[in-house]
Amino acid sequence: MGKTLAEKLLQSHTQDKIEGPGQIVKCSVDVVLANDITAPLAIKSFYQMGADKVFDNKKVVLVCDHFTPNKDIDSAEQVKVVREFAKKMNILHYYEGGNSGIEHALLPELGIVGPNQVVVGADSHTCTYGALGAFATGLGSTDIAAAMVLGEVWFKVPSTIKVVLKGKLPDFVGGKDIILYLIGKIGVDGALYKALEFGGPLLNSLDMEARLTISNMAIEAGGKTGLFPVDEITIKYCEESGFGKVKPLVPDSDASYEEVIEIDTTHLSPQVACPHLPENAKPVEEVEGIEVDQVVIGSCTNGRISDLRAAAKIIKGHKVHKDVRLLIFPATPKVYLKALEEGLIKIFLEAGAVICPPTCGPCLGGHLGILASGERCVATTNRNFKGRMGSLDSEIYLTSPEVAAATAIKGKITHPKNV
Repeated sequence: MGKTLAEKLLQSHTQDKIEGPGQIVKCSVDVVLANDITAPLAIKSFYQMGADKVFDNKKVVLVCDHFTPNKDIDSAEQVKVVREFAKKMNILHYYEGGNSGIEHALLPELGIVGPNQVVVGADSHTCTYGALGAFATGLGSTDIAAAMVLGEVWFKVPSTIKVVLKGKLPDFVGGKDIILYLIGKIGVDGALYKALEFGGPLLNSLDMEARLTISNMAIEAGGKTGLFPVDEITIKYCEESGFGKVKPLVPDSDASYEEVIEIDTTHLSPQVACPHLPENAKPVEEVEGIEVDQVVIGSCTNGRISDLRAAAKIIKGHKVHKDVRLLIFPATPKVYLKALEEGLIKIFLEAGAVICPPTCGPCLGGHLGILASGERCVATTNRNFKGRMGSLDSEIYLTSPEVAAATAIKGKITHPKNV
């Protein structure tokens, strides 16, 4: 019997022979990741284990991106713990301040993660790197501590749902709309501890940034990881990022899948996930006219340069609605610089937007844009749980940069074609 992408990747990292889903295997890891919220817990567990060094100082990555620049004394203390640990362990990949950015945009950009890797992170959106053909998944902080010490973890081999993408991409429809539509179709637990494997002829029309957006939200369907094959698009991206040369990786033609889902995007509308779950996805036409107080464009889902370009194209020549706060979060310093060079930042500023540093911001209820009671936000982030971005009495609508930009101009949820 042939193997899925998940099975192939795990097989390449274990001495056990993988027979199929449900099997428990011990795998070596290529990258162990933590951030300023999760790393302090992992570090505490690390020392409680009696450990005095990490398994490989080049394979442990620490990124301070959630509460940075430090928003208060507690967050400053969190970062201090991570900084001191990084120095003590001589961690090569420690990022804070001007060289930092949102971790799941930063690591692919720097060529730290890539195809044929097993990557574990103390953050649920570690699954982002599946877009590059890596078995990437989030773990708890204590498991991450063990991975820092041992360089290996136990996995249950997941079953796989094959998602076949076909058709054409209509105007204003992209990766965010595809994944929101899929989550709306299968639900937030539709892929619980399963791998989502994306394939089909539409892949040729999805660049790496669109794929990263799709894989990023695999966890919102309960997925263990969201995987794309390693094709020419992946290979080119990895060469440009400095990851190096890689070989193609595809599932076997006789691989066994738990389910096969086909999505024809030809007539897909831009999607909006209504409060308070990502599965509440609807065509933008069904929710047009809902007034908003804030619009956020950024996050590890949609803060890359293609996202800022898409938003700027719509915003150019317009002003942000007088009753709306528009916050822009370039995902990394490189994205910020590129946006400056291309004049995107000028477009946003002239429209009346606030340009924020490369940080997670309000996505997790951290800082820089927390919602008050009764406020409504349209965001390009990945979660809209009750209270996720501030008050329990606020609301979050998830969507693409295009819909977010149109909404910022009109002051209400708007189809981009109507701007």
